[in-house]
Amino acid sequence: MLRRSSAAPPTAAAAYGGHVNDTTVAVIVVAAGSGTRLGHPEPKALVPLGDDTVLGVALDAVLGMREAPFVVVVAPTDRLEDVRARSAARAAAASVDLVVVAGGSTRQESVSRGLAELPRAIEVVLVHDAARPLAPAAVFDEVAAAVAARGRGIVPGLPVVDTVKRVDGEGHVLETVDRSELAAMQTPQGFPREVLESAYQGAGADFTDDAALVASAGVAVDVVPGDARAFKITVPSDLHRAEHLLAERVASAAPDPAAHRAHPAHAAVPRVGTGIDVHAFADDGDAPLWLAGLHWPGERALSGHSDGDAVAHAICDALLAAAGLGDIGGMFGTADPRFSGAHGEVFLAETVRRLEAAGWRVGNVSVQVVGNRPKLAPRRAEAEAVLAGIVGAPVSVAATTTDGLGFTGRGEGVTAIATALVVPAGEQG
Repeated sequence: MLRRSSAAPPTAAAAYGGHVNDTTVAVIVVAAGSGTRLGHPEPKALVPLGDDTVLGVALDAVLGMREAPFVVVVAPTDRLEDVRARSAARAAAASVDLVVVAGGSTRQESVSRGLAELPRAIEVVLVHDAARPLAPAAVFDEVAAAVAARGRGIVPGLPVVDTVKRVDGEGHVLETVDRSELAAMQTPQGFPREVLESAYQGAGADFTDDAALVASAGVAVDVVPGDARAFKITVPSDLHRAEHLLAERVASAAPDPAAHRAHPAHAAVPRVGTGIDVHAFADDGDAPLWLAGLHWPGERALSGHSDGDAVAHAICDALLAAAGLGDIGGMFGTADPRFSGAHGEVFLAETVRRLEAAGWRVGNVSVQVVGNRPKLAPRRAEAEAVLAGIVGAPVSVAATTTDGLGFTGRGEGVTAIATALVVPAGEQG
């Protein structure tokens, strides 16, 4: 599955016209940096990490996405053959199309070269720094799903928890910055293809990340919750931290024979779970309503620590219950600032990732929405498509009212009831 590319090849779109996997999602992995601050003779992407390299660990996350993407690795010019050799087996094992292309003198030029390799069918592009090798596959899925759902730039970020001060060139403190409006940006950063290509074609300066470049072109960019594991390896202490976390991950992934004996039926029996979520309408008339993965302009928002998407939350609880993995409250605590305002797709993608890690896959989901508003029927198919795309299985959505009775009948909020079927990952159908 590995395609070859030189420093100035014909584009993949021109040369091939298509690709083996009919995916519409591509990931450009930027791995051309020298990493001089790391103090290692190898380029940063080829520095050893555990039993692998920084780039190898990063590719494992990319190849672990729910939908196999088209992958472009932008590598150091003098190490192309080495990177191709290291990547070939991975790409073949995952049945993924992977192109290796020479990087440029700047990160921006490297990404531009990666864009030139994309087949015509690609609609969503994620750009990821190989220097963030421990970014979980779920973050890639979340960003890709958010780009497809919202049609704009999506960037994962973490709240700034330290006090931030602006200082002058001599180290004197000038002022304290309000950190409530700050977030630390990570990768992968995702964009509709035409948006990213247009921004690169019109770029008049170098920017530190793709979100800044796209925003400079006047395109909106949203932030979704990032992951603390997606930190950037820059100095030796970062590499040591990554080695420690990778060792913990490998150890935790080791099979537990005792757990298998305790649940001998796990491998043979599909399971069903139910989830219920209730949210009242918010007092803030200007806040947006998100329900069933969709934005509902002109409708009153639901209150909640996150975006209040009762449908998404009910599906999460149904899936977790079916797999015996607890509930959404235990997974995403309301005290966790990372999930303040987070959209339902974030919770759904992480829930599916945890199911897969536990040996389950989603069979199908059914959701009943109870409430007077919004009117779901005109957008039912759209909601089903968005939700199915996130969970990777059929989702049916229905709606009803309570004829003026009770909490929902009085128009005070919305209830969602979900039922989910999960099956062992190895089963078909």
